[in-house]
Amino acid sequence: MRVHIGGDHAAYELQRDLVTWLAEQGHEVVDHGPLDHDPQDDYPVFVLRAARAVAQEEGSLGIVLGGSGNGEQMAANKVAGIRAGLAYNPDLARLMREHNDAQVLSIGARMHSIEEARAMVEVFLTTDFSGDPRHQRRIDMMGTYEADGTLPPLP
Repeated sequence: MRVHIGGDHAAYELQRDLVTWLAEQGHEVVDHGPLDHDPQDDYPVFVLRAARAVAQEEGSLGIVLGGSGNGEQMAANKVAGIRAGLAYNPDLARLMREHNDAQVLSIGARMHSIEEARAMVEVFLTTDFSGDPRHQRRIDMMGTYEADGTLPPLP
């Protein structure tokens, strides 16, 4: 699978590990940076590129990384068509794929060990969307709002 990855200085070491580890697992990794540690870098520079690449490449998935993962998730969700989620355990990584068909996983490097991050990434990459009609209906509602601002009808 092609995996786009982007982050910032706070997640630099984790990103370097994941790039190598994912390649060892047989994935095609596209590293959107940073490629050098710079304590003054800005995560949107790298995260937006990774998320946009996922949006443009059907079937690919993405991983965005930062200190907490919060800003990175917010940035990735600004890209049209992207559903990014912040995970703090493998169960959340699984649910965001099964229920929300998320294409981008966000992880906070200051919150997790390398082993924990790898476990979340592995679950995220190996879990498929359930296709359950109720989940698809909800995704469609978000897509409609994104496209034209139409709110879902009240029950």
